[in-house]
Amino acid sequence: MKIEIFDPPMCCTSGLCGPAIDPALMKMADAILALRKQGVTVERHDLRSEYKIFKNNTLVMSLIQKTGSKILPITVIEGKVFKTGEYPAYEELCKEIDIEPLKSHKPRTLQVG
Repeated sequence: MKIEIFDPPMCCTSGLCGPAIDPALMKMADAILALRKQGVTVERHDLRSEYKIFKNNTLVMSLIQKTGSKILPITVIEGKVFKTGEYPAYEELCKEIDIEPLKSHKPRTLQVG
């Protein structure tokens, strides 16, 4: 199972940097850690640093060309668009790929501050 997340341009690959961390990015980082722990392949692509990957994905590029970059983030599961314009919740992803969400020992990102 493969999930790809096509992020808008960010200051770093995870977006978890700078003085004001977006809570949505924090939740997405937690979800990615949990999914990987469950054996799911998850890849993130940042528009700023990985433009070539965006350009080579005709599905993603067609959405961006039709709507503009406001459609980002785009979540693709097994080559099909799952969600656009916002990050999906961990539970949404689990339901879509038919796995049980972790009830305990779920990874958490460190929070600074």
